[in-house]
Amino acid sequence: MTDFTIASFNVKNLIGAEQEYYHFQQYTVEEHAWKEDWLADMLVRLNADIVGFQEIFELPALQAVVDEADRLGAASNADVVPDKSKRYRKRAIFRKLAYKDYRDAKIAFAPNANDGAPGERRPGVAILSRHGFDGTPEIIQELSPELQVDFQGGEAGHFKLTRLSRPILKARVPLNGQTITVFNCHLKSKLGEFHRPDGADFAPEADLTQYDPVGRALGALRAATRRMAEAWVLRRLIVEELQAGHPVMVLGDFNDSENAVSSEIIAGERPFKNYSWMLRHNAKHANDRYKDEENDAIQDAVDEVRLESCEKLFVKKSLRDMVYTSAFGGVFESIDQILVSRHFREGPHQIGEMEYFSVFNDHLTDGSHPEAPYNKLASDHGQIMGHFKLWDR
Repeated sequence: MTDFTIASFNVKNLIGAEQEYYHFQQYTVEEHAWKEDWLADMLVRLNADIVGFQEIFELPALQAVVDEADRLGAASNADVVPDKSKRYRKRAIFRKLAYKDYRDAKIAFAPNANDGAPGERRPGVAILSRHGFDGTPEIIQELSPELQVDFQGGEAGHFKLTRLSRPILKARVPLNGQTITVFNCHLKSKLGEFHRPDGADFAPEADLTQYDPVGRALGALRAATRRMAEAWVLRRLIVEELQAGHPVMVLGDFNDSENAVSSEIIAGERPFKNYSWMLRHNAKHANDRYKDEENDAIQDAVDEVRLESCEKLFVKKSLRDMVYTSAFGGVFESIDQILVSRHFREGPHQIGEMEYFSVFNDHLTDGSHPEAPYNKLASDHGQIMGHFKLWDR
């Protein structure tokens, strides 16, 4: 058997010092040093074999964090891991305490096609893998052909999408004779999307002194529509991999809770307990319902391409108080997720299982409370990690 861990880590705007990423926002040398140290320390705490990062503006800044993590990890190993002269060195606790460096690991970075000049930067995503990659990781952001969604009824309208707000990074990771397809994503945020008229300095809805509730609601609609369209693009990629017989893991910042429509699009619909009571799609009479054998086939077809949340898998077998990865405006919720295909759930297709689920959220504070600790340089997301055991083939 092979044990491995996989984590999702939104780093909150990782870029080098004295570089303006958004308007009037940049890190001083000292602020950047603090942030790099904090991120490296968290990476040591995770000590994960596969890490999906979000909000990466440039690869060198991420590489510096990984290098600093290795330095901190080596110092920790020198303090806590017994050398070969100690007869108790084989105790299990020291295997748990030991940090494994990333010297031989590979990093795949997906820059954002929307990235612009200083002050107009847009972040990408990355995957760090101690097991390397099988083939070249793929970046999905430009849509060709474009996505066009037609509403029911000839004159009801439609919308189209030609580019994702942030790239999806797809990588195949070899593990113990298996190859697992890992998707790392960062879907459109809930922040309203407002149009700036030609020649204007800002969108009218951005002027809060002239508060426009209807215009701002339209901005929220644009953001939600984009996020759900991006979720569908990701879902299509997931189904392609599953139908090709590949185990799948999806991680990242979904910018929505696990029960939101966008999250349900990504994970796939849940099957009904029984379809044999349901009126057939081509019913000619009131009692035309699906047969028992058709119910079994439908159940399997839905389950074949459905993903399950690692958080839910863990909660099912644990008495857990609360899991959250985001705190804003008094709302504590999980918007960062790790989803897995049925290959990691009980059943005939199972190749492994999740043994544990970790959440690192002690650093999160809600800025709506004036007494909240000041930690703006740390990540504004909690980090999550699944602990898996992969069976020998």
